[in-house]
Amino acid sequence: MGEEDDPQRLKRIGAAAYDYENDPRWAGYWSNILIPPHMASRSDVVDHFKRKFYHRYIDPDYVVEPMVSSSSSQSRRPTASSSSIPNGQAGPRNSGSTARTSGSTTAAPNPSSLVSGRQKVQFVANAWVLMVAVLAIIPLIPTNLSNRAYRLSFMGSACSSLYSLYSLHGKPRAWNVHAVQGWFQSVIATKEFIYFIYCLTFVTSNLYLRFALIPILSGALEHVAKFLRRNFSHSSLYRKYLEEPCVWVESNTTTLNIFSSHAEIGLGFLLIISLFSWQRNIIQTFMYWQLLKLMYNVPVTAGYHQSVWSKIGRTVLPLVHRYAPFLNKPISAVQRWWLR
Repeated sequence: MGEEDDPQRLKRIGAAAYDYENDPRWAGYWSNILIPPHMASRSDVVDHFKRKFYHRYIDPDYVVEPMVSSSSSQSRRPTASSSSIPNGQAGPRNSGSTARTSGSTTAAPNPSSLVSGRQKVQFVANAWVLMVAVLAIIPLIPTNLSNRAYRLSFMGSACSSLYSLYSLHGKPRAWNVHAVQGWFQSVIATKEFIYFIYCLTFVTSNLYLRFALIPILSGALEHVAKFLRRNFSHSSLYRKYLEEPCVWVESNTTTLNIFSSHAEIGLGFLLIISLFSWQRNIIQTFMYWQLLKLMYNVPVTAGYHQSVWSKIGRTVLPLVHRYAPFLNKPISAVQRWWLR
């Protein structure tokens, strides 16, 4: 009866039945998991990371239980040893181990409460970023206040991305070069790391490009809408004022991601144009184009960015071939660097 009432039961069934092989994100996710080869060939290890993938990309409310590989062998050892112990001694030892097990079970934290707490922190952070970013783009706001809100929105989004990065991937196992390098390789292709670097790029800049707030607004709006739908669906206030906007946001996440990709690529060209002004920043422009190159290659953003760049190529390259053929060699050199 308790198992039928368990909300995680249906989520476990959904996670087990999900078609991972036909989801292109799974291939990119699995390729960035750094584990020994003998572990990667084990089905229980693969299933564990599939459940983590399902929690991250499909259903954040699904609780992934920790993988205990030695639990079965540990559970068999007391049974084997108890068979060789006289009957008078077997009872007290088993009761003592049971007492210790029950004590450790009651002291263990509830994973669902931890997940709920993380989601609440993310909701508060993204709601704050959303309000401050809207304040920064309203044209009637005084310039001084608008510029401050502009920086605060990037700082808030950077903190939110960093917290999400720590919640999902933890910290390096040790503070040495090998451990930090392995941890860095496991997080560099994640959306949280990419947007953390994105926010740092603009929060330290002297340029106030309101255009750069579009990806921040899009991401914060998506997080807030999902949290409200999952936790306030029974509220009359939500159903009256917020249900339709939240449903629209959740059903148009692909459109928002494509729009954000257009904005991110457009920002790269705006930074190149800014090099001819007194506010130019060569280091920022170079770092941002390195970030765009990363977005073009990592699975979480590659589909959207490659689509936008394909449209740009189909529009620009015929014009270059026709009216400015002398640019063919520089463009070919840039393309080789970009795809390297």
